[in-house]
Amino acid sequence: MTYGDEATVRRILQDTGDTWAVVGLSGNTARAAYGVARVLQKAGKRVVPVHPKAETVLGEQGYPSLAAIPFAVDVVDVFVNSGLAGEVADQAVEAGAKAVWFQLDVVDEAAYARTTAAGLDMVMNKCPALELPLL
Repeated sequence: MTYGDEATVRRILQDTGDTWAVVGLSGNTARAAYGVARVLQKAGKRVVPVHPKAETVLGEQGYPSLAAIPFAVDVVDVFVNSGLAGEVADQAVEAGAKAVWFQLDVVDEAAYARTTAAGLDMVMNKCPALELPLL
């Protein structure tokens, strides 16, 4: 099951803002997060890596957590397993993000309910790299 209708997907991708924190993004080019981050960059988004290693990835300084990012983030794109994703969504709300995007196979219905109740747009179990070409 997916969460986030076409209007929400479009709003996040086109209108929410261009600074995307990608949680789980590292310098490992074989990981899905890396490929999606490249697609987001090519679409004009600023990609901010969030990973415990805080690596510079795709030319952007990485941070160990959302709270460590010293500037506003518009969208938090989550590449962690479903068991950890809810905590990341809560951190996104605390950080003042405008939207949260859970990648394919990342599902937490309670986090979806909390995040949308807090006024953020949210998409779950979808990939922005697959949705961008559909716009």
